Amino acid sequence: MNTFVLPLSNPRATDPDRVGPKAANLAMLARAGLPTPGGFCLTADAYRHQVNALGLGKALEQFGPADPRVERRLSVEIRLGLYEQPIAPEIAEPLLEAWHSHRESAPQAPWAVRSSALIEDRVDANFAGQFESFLGIDNETDFLTVVRACWAALWTTNARRYMSNHGLKPADTAMAVLIQPLVNARASGGGLSETAEGNMLLSATWGLGSAIAQGEVVPDRIVLSRQGFVRSVQAGRKDHRDTCGHGQLAQQKVPKELEREPCLTPGEATTLGRMLRKCEDLMSMPVEIEWALDDAGFKMLQARPLHVQPIVVPDQIWLTHPKLNGHPAGIGWGSGRAVVVSCECELIRVAPGDVLITKVAGPALSHILPQVAGVVAELGGSTSHLASLGRERGIPMVLGVLDATSIIPDGAQVAVDGVAGVVRWIA
Repeated sequence: MNTFVLPLSNPRATDPDRVGPKAANLAMLARAGLPTPGGFCLTADAYRHQVNALGLGKALEQFGPADPRVERRLSVEIRLGLYEQPIAPEIAEPLLEAWHSHRESAPQAPWAVRSSALIEDRVDANFAGQFESFLGIDNETDFLTVVRACWAALWTTNARRYMSNHGLKPADTAMAVLIQPLVNARASGGGLSETAEGNMLLSATWGLGSAIAQGEVVPDRIVLSRQGFVRSVQAGRKDHRDTCGHGQLAQQKVPKELEREPCLTPGEATTLGRMLRKCEDLMSMPVEIEWALDDAGFKMLQARPLHVQPIVVPDQIWLTHPKLNGHPAGIGWGSGRAVVVSCECELIRVAPGDVLITKVAGPALSHILPQVAGVVAELGGSTSHLASLGRERGIPMVLGVLDATSIIPDGAQVAVDGVAGVVRWIA
């Protein structure tokens, strides 16, 4: 049996050491009867074989004891080798055979190709948004290119920085690749099976979920009881949706009447809430999910462990100061000096203990999290990739705060309540 390509329907696909926790969790959900897109996985053995076939094994050996300067040089050498060199024939042949076989019924339909590293989606390191996902792949040339890009993603600067913060090194692990039909989503989003207040939470936007993951919109926020009853629906600000057509991703303007219209009916939210609880039961822990809704119903796209921390009561003195409301990331309370930034180049101004005030809450900000006391952003929601990274590190965040960068004064003392979704400042 081929050790490089594994259908997600195969019982061995539930082994995280073979296909990575991301793919293994999806395979487990599918075997339990939950709907997923299906597909197959290029295993970690394929990555290891490719590394050896390219003669990169010595570079990996040197990486472990190397100093930071040598690490950077070796990581560039390894990343370029994985990305630029052709895939070894003994991998490429079964990979393309599986690709064409799975596409027989719909040869023009787009697919998703996603990194599934052996070290991601774990309790202590979820790596949300740190690797690569490619949507809308519909031809062989692009397919082989993005598979190589997923391998190379293990060696990017952002990924290595994240690993270093967790005492990990890319030379000590491997990358599998998850390959699935792209869901033609009417709506997509995320979900938390438990919040600090003892509820469940869903987020939703129109189209593909990448707009939520990257913190580009303010999604709908739906709170459900643990029994699955809808408690509240807060419509978001969804001015665009990500779509896929003719092999390309594109942003479409959302009609004005839909920008603040909830994406899910109460009945759909209740159905998704039941699926969320089933995911939690299967994984025996609180979980965070990603989902999509097409004409056939809901599809589970991802399930990973969720960090839940208790509510922290803020100092009462803050309650007398001005406030803005937003989407809580579900973690703690913190205060510090506000640093308002309008572009990534200004992040150099952020000092340890500051509170970052920004417009877009994307995963590219992950490297700043170890030093900040909190994050406030005008866009994003409770299930974005940055929110997930913040929960992992215990960083309070309030996202989707309208006009935060223009209202909160730069340099002011601010307090961020990541559970209540409130940011206050001393005027």
